[in-house]
Amino acid sequence: MSEALEPGAAIGILGGGQLGRMLSVAASRLGLRTHIYDPGAEPPAGHVAETVTTAEWDDEVALRAFAGSVDVITYEFENIPAATLDLLESLRPVRPNRRALAVSQDRLTEKDFLTGLGLTTAPYRDVPTLAALEAALAEIGPQGILKTRRLGYDGKGQARLKGPGDAATAYAEMGGAEAILEGFVQFSHEVSVIAARGVTGEVACFDPGENLHEAGILRTTTVPARLAPGQHMDAILLAGKILNALDYVGVMGVELFVTPKGLVVNEIAPRVHNSGHWTQAGCTVDQFEQHIRAVAGWPLGNGQRYADVVMENLIGEDVAKVPALAKAADVQIHLYGKGAPRPGRKMGHVNRITRG
Repeated sequence: MSEALEPGAAIGILGGGQLGRMLSVAASRLGLRTHIYDPGAEPPAGHVAETVTTAEWDDEVALRAFAGSVDVITYEFENIPAATLDLLESLRPVRPNRRALAVSQDRLTEKDFLTGLGLTTAPYRDVPTLAALEAALAEIGPQGILKTRRLGYDGKGQARLKGPGDAATAYAEMGGAEAILEGFVQFSHEVSVIAARGVTGEVACFDPGENLHEAGILRTTTVPARLAPGQHMDAILLAGKILNALDYVGVMGVELFVTPKGLVVNEIAPRVHNSGHWTQAGCTVDQFEQHIRAVAGWPLGNGQRYADVVMENLIGEDVAKVPALAKAADVQIHLYGKGAPRPGRKMGHVNRITRG
């Protein structure tokens, strides 16, 4: 295939959730087709994609047929089995690359990678046993968060420790999964940078957004974030450093804690990110189009912010507010086409322009 995809070419997307849905919409605006691969029946992204394959991650026949129908493959979430990627990468380019996934799929590997770049993270320790957890608490402090090394998201697979007496209970909550202890970080607020890198190595970053979480789930992202000019520049530079170190192609979310001593990297996500949804209302080229441009080998677009925006997730029964929101001025509504709402389920989001 040529380096830059031409209109009519097909992009394969692993995963059919809301991020895949919005990637498909962005691809269609550029004249590109999408093919969704997801084990679940009727994935939200399937409503707006040209083709959907419903098959398990270990279905070699289905995977080969999927790869044969597309020109490049990307993904909307990180937890794709290694064997699946091994097969697909032998057949088509996968962007972002496997190293980015390997780093982000394991919290210990991720922390080692980040600190190896000279970036600051929370103090952390591998805790394969309860005794190791108790020793880690004695070493880095009695407060922290115990997390599964793999598969956690939206607050799942995590247990907060307020003191050494919580160790046994927290460790039991991991259910035997490999775990990592992250020490307590004194921070004023969290921000995230949505950054992109193209096939030729060019890097473009959106303005940092300020995030507010409730029960481990992102509630709002506000731009501009509360950052001094030097902090704003530091956030952009460290995101670019991460992208270049991974030879990355695509969009990445980089979450940061703002502390009196500087920025601390919380985690990275090798995909479009919930905290980047504000770009749909605040930029000429949003994060979804930017990702499609990158993986398709196109030049990166202009992500300069032209409006102040508050993005709010519609979680569970929040979706009932949509009729009222539809009457409000300066509100952009995005619904994900999911079924019945339930607690913790992201049903959509709204972007409210606060200054344009």
